[in-house]
Amino acid sequence: MAKRDAKQDSKETGVRFSYAFPARVEEVIGRTGTRGEAIQVRCRVLEGRDKDKVLRRNVKGPIQKDDILMLRETEIEARPLNKAGRGGQ
Repeated sequence: MAKRDAKQDSKETGVRFSYAFPARVEEVIGRTGTRGEAIQVRCRVLEGRDKDKVLRRNVKGPIQKDDILMLRETEIEARPLNKAGRGGQ
């Protein structure tokens, strides 16, 4: 048992982060969600396969223009905000 524990200790246990792509916030569109807890923004991808692509994303937490977001994926875009809201015409 002692040998086994020593073997595990000698192994390196580094932290692995998923790869992310930086994107700069160009415009804050507005609040979304049932209670307004998320903010919809337009951002431009700075690196990777989709460099210079402009995406609409939902962000939770404080955000402002020219902030940098780290996106884990750059293919899915958020739905646009409706101006009419519920039951609008």
